[in-house]
Amino acid sequence: MAAAAEPGARSWLGGGSPRRGSPASSPDLGSRGLPRPGPGPERAGARSALGHSFRKVTLSKPTFCHLCSDFIWGLAGFLCDVCNFMSHEKCLKHVKTPCATVAPSLVRVPVAHCFGPRGLYKRKFCAVCRKGLEAPALRCEVCELHVHPDCVPFACSDCRQCHQDGHRDQDAHYHHWREGNLPSSARCEVCRKACCSTEVLSGLRCEWCGIQAHSICCASLAPECTFGRLRTMILPPACVRLLSRNFSKMHCFRISESAGPEPGEGDDSMDGSAPAAGPARDVLASESSKQTLKVFDGSDAVQRNHFRIISVPRLARSEEVLEAALRAFYIAEDTRDFELQALPSPVQPGGPGGRGKAWSGGALEEEGGRCPASREPTPEAWIIRALPRLEEVLKVYPAWLKVGVAYVSIRVTPQSTARTVVLEVLPLLGRQAEGPESFRLVEVLMGSRQVQRTVLAEEELLLSRLQDLRKTSLRQMSQTRVYVAESRAVVPRVSLFVGGLPPGLSPQEYGSLLDEAVATKADLVSLSHVYSSQGAVVLDVTCFAEAERLYMLLRDTAVHCRPLAALVLPDVLHTKLPPDCCPLLVFVNPKSGGLKGRDLLCSFRKLLNPHQVSDLTNGGPLPGFHVFSQVPCFRVLVCGGDGTVGWVLAALEEMRHRLACPEPSVAILPLGTGNDLGRVLRWGAGYSGEDPLSVLVSVDEADDVLMDRWTILLDGHGASGAENGLADMEPPKIVQMSNYCGIGIDAELSLDFHQAREEEPGKFTSRFHNKGVYVRVGLQKISHSRSLHKAIRLQVEQQEVELPSIEGLIFINIPSWGSGADLWGSDSDSRFEKPRMDDGLLEVVGVTGVMHMGQVQGGLRSGIRIAQGSYFRVTLLKATPVQVDGEPWVQAPGHMIISPASPKVHMLRKAKQKPKKAGTPKDARADGVPTPEGDPK
Repeated sequence: MAAAAEPGARSWLGGGSPRRGSPASSPDLGSRGLPRPGPGPERAGARSALGHSFRKVTLSKPTFCHLCSDFIWGLAGFLCDVCNFMSHEKCLKHVKTPCATVAPSLVRVPVAHCFGPRGLYKRKFCAVCRKGLEAPALRCEVCELHVHPDCVPFACSDCRQCHQDGHRDQDAHYHHWREGNLPSSARCEVCRKACCSTEVLSGLRCEWCGIQAHSICCASLAPECTFGRLRTMILPPACVRLLSRNFSKMHCFRISESAGPEPGEGDDSMDGSAPAAGPARDVLASESSKQTLKVFDGSDAVQRNHFRIISVPRLARSEEVLEAALRAFYIAEDTRDFELQALPSPVQPGGPGGRGKAWSGGALEEEGGRCPASREPTPEAWIIRALPRLEEVLKVYPAWLKVGVAYVSIRVTPQSTARTVVLEVLPLLGRQAEGPESFRLVEVLMGSRQVQRTVLAEEELLLSRLQDLRKTSLRQMSQTRVYVAESRAVVPRVSLFVGGLPPGLSPQEYGSLLDEAVATKADLVSLSHVYSSQGAVVLDVTCFAEAERLYMLLRDTAVHCRPLAALVLPDVLHTKLPPDCCPLLVFVNPKSGGLKGRDLLCSFRKLLNPHQVSDLTNGGPLPGFHVFSQVPCFRVLVCGGDGTVGWVLAALEEMRHRLACPEPSVAILPLGTGNDLGRVLRWGAGYSGEDPLSVLVSVDEADDVLMDRWTILLDGHGASGAENGLADMEPPKIVQMSNYCGIGIDAELSLDFHQAREEEPGKFTSRFHNKGVYVRVGLQKISHSRSLHKAIRLQVEQQEVELPSIEGLIFINIPSWGSGADLWGSDSDSRFEKPRMDDGLLEVVGVTGVMHMGQVQGGLRSGIRIAQGSYFRVTLLKATPVQVDGEPWVQAPGHMIISPASPKVHMLRKAKQKPKKAGTPKDARADGVPTPEGDPK
C-alpha cells in the first residue's frame, strides 16, 4: 500500500467500496466513480483528474471560453455539467481549474471565509457556479471570493491563512491564487498579455503579492510568495499566532458580524431560489416537458428546510434524475451508491422524516426505466440517501508530520476504530517506529464559514461515524477530512480584550467587577494587562470552552449601563519578524467619509494582513496598539477626520511607555469634513476614491516630520465668577490637542453641527452636505453678539494679555483651520516668529464674528494676531463653548491651562515628487511599483 499524490485527490472520503485487487492508495479506487456515457449529448470523455464532466453542447448565444477568455466561434462548445466551465475543444487539454466537486480536496490548509453583508457587485462572477452576480451577492472580507447566497454552503474553505493556529502551520509561504474577477488593466506576469475578462471567470491573482497570470502561465511561476511591493508593510502570517477552537474569522479578525440571516444557513427565502447546477438552471419549470423537484441531501437539511431545486425531463431515466440531484449538491460520486427517497406527504420539512418510496439509481422502477409520471404523481420533495456499505475507503492526511505524501488511503470495516486506523496509517507515513499513543485522529469539517475540528476517541467505530455523517448531510460529508496528528500538549491560551469598563479602577476592582458580571473562573482566567485610564483589560484564558463562554457573555453584558466590547486578540511573534519588516498598523473609522470608510476597511484587509487593520468602532485604537506592543518597529495609518486622528494620537500617548516602538510615525488618510492636518501633511483635502494600493505605496515613501502636541487642563473649580454653581459640578479633565483649540463662536458653530449630526447621522454622509450645514448654522448666528473678550481672560507666559473686541479666540498649532484657511496669514510681523508645527509655539488669533470667519475661509482676510507662546492660561468667567480638533462641548466657568506635551509626535508627510508612471496595473502588488495617485489639487 503506497501513498497517493496530491494532484490526483478528488474527494476526501472514498465514494464506494474498492474493487478487489485494486491499489488501495491510488487517488481513485477502481472506476466506479467515473460517469458512464449514456444517451444524450456527446461527451468529451471520462471525468478528468480535475473532476470536470465535459459534454459537447450547441451554443445559442455569444459564449466565451473560461480558459483563454476568447470568443467561441461556431455553434459548439464543451460545458462541464456541474460547475458550468465552458471551453474550446482545443483548450480542453490545457484546463487547470478544478471542478467545484473536487475543489475542496485540493485545499492545502482549510481556512474559513468571512462573508460581509450582501451587496451588488457589477461585472463579478460566482466562484462556485461561475455565473454572473446579477442579484445581491456575498463577498469575503479577507479575500476576493464572490459567491451567490445559495452557493455559500458549497464554497471551499480556501481563504487566506493569516496566522498560525497550531493545526497545520507551514514553514514557507506560497502564492494564494484566486480565480477571476480581475480589473480591466490586469496583465499576465509571464506573457505580459491581458489576463482579465468581463465576460467569464478567468485569470488568476495572488491574494498576497497581487501578481496576475493566466491559468496556463501560472505553472511557470515560482510557488513561493514574496508579498510583492508591500512586503515590508505586511505582517507575515508566520509571525502571528492565534490559538482558537470554535471562534470564527468574524471573531479572530475583529470583523463585525452582519445582523441579517445567514444565506444558505437558515434563510428559508433562499431555498426556493437554489437551482440545480448545470444547464438545468436555464430551463423554466413551467415547460410541459420538465418537472421541478425539491431535493434534500440529508436529515439535517430536512430539519432546516434547506433544499435544492432541480429540473429534469418528465421522461428522464431514474439514474439521470439521481445524477442531477447529486450535481445540485456538487457531489461527483457513483450514482449506484445512492438512491432517492420520497418524503412522505404527512412529513413536512422541519420534522423527522420516515423512509419513503425509493427512486434508486441502480434499478429501474418502471418498464423502460422511465419515471412513473403517467400512473401516479411524482412526489414534490426527495432526499438523497447513501446505500449501506460493508466497507469504505478513508483518506487520512498528515497534519504537522513532515512526510512526502499528501494522504494515504485505507479500507475501513465495521471493526475499524480510530486506534486501529492510526496503527495502519503510521507505517505508510514512515512513522512506524513511534507508538500509536503519540498520535490521534482529528476530524475536520471544512465549512465555508467555519472550520470545526473534533478529536476522535480511540474506540470510536469509524465506519458507523462515516455512515452517520452521510445520513446527516452528504454536503458536509464531502467537506470532511480526517487528519492523523501528534498528540502534542498544546496549552490553550486565548487573549480577550474587554473594553467599556469604568475607568480609574484597580486590577482587583476590575477582577471583582468581571466576576460579578460574567462569573469568571479564577483558576482559568487572569488579568494580563490593565488599562485603567481607558477602562479596559486583557484577559488570559487557559481553556477554550471558558474563552468561548466569556466571549459570548461579554458581548451581551453592560456595566453601569455601558455595553462591553469583547475582542479576540492574536499574539505577534516579534522575534520572527524579518529584519527589514516595518508593518503598518491601520485604523479605520467606517463612520467617516460616508461609505468610503467601510470600503477602505475591506480594501486594506485584502491588501494587508487583516490582523493589522482595526475598526475603530470596535474597541477603539487600544486593541491595535496592544497587539503591536512588542513589535520593535511599525508605522500607523489613520483613516478618518481630524477628530479620529486626535483620538488615535491620544491613545498612542497613553500607550507610549508600553510599546517596544515608543515613537511610531503616523500617516493620515483624510475622511472627515475639514481635514486640516491632512492638508498640512500633503495627504489632500479628503479621500476621493484613490486606489488603496497607491495610498499604501505613498505611505511607504512618505517623509518623517515632527509635530507638537499640546495638553489642555480644564479645571472648573478655580473661577471666582462661577455662575449657578456650575463650577462645583464640572470635574477637572485633560485633553490632547494637535491642530487647534477654539473658544467662542468657532466652537459654537462646531457644537451646533455636532448636535445636528447626532440627531440625524444618516444625512451626514458627504463632505459637501456637511459644509452646507456649517454655512446654514453660521447664517443663523451671523447677527448674534457675545462680547467674548469680556467673558474670558488670557495669560501668555505668565503675562496678562489685553484682548480686542472679538467673538472667538483660537489657538492654532498648524497653518490650516476651517477646511484649509490660513488664519494666521502670510504677512511678516517682527513681533512674532514664523509659525511652524514643530517650533514648540502656539499662535493665538481672534475673530470678530461669523462674517469675519467667512472672509478668512474665502481668503479675503486673516485673523487678528494676538499672541504667540508656549504656556497659556485662560479664565472663563461663564459657561462657554469650546472645541479641540473639531470635538466641541460647553465648558463650565474655570481655568484652561495649555502647555506642551512631550515628546513631539512623529508624523508622515506625503512626498512631493510624483513617481513615474509604469506599465504595471494599479492593483499589481508584485515587485514592480504601481502608479500612485498624485497630490489632490
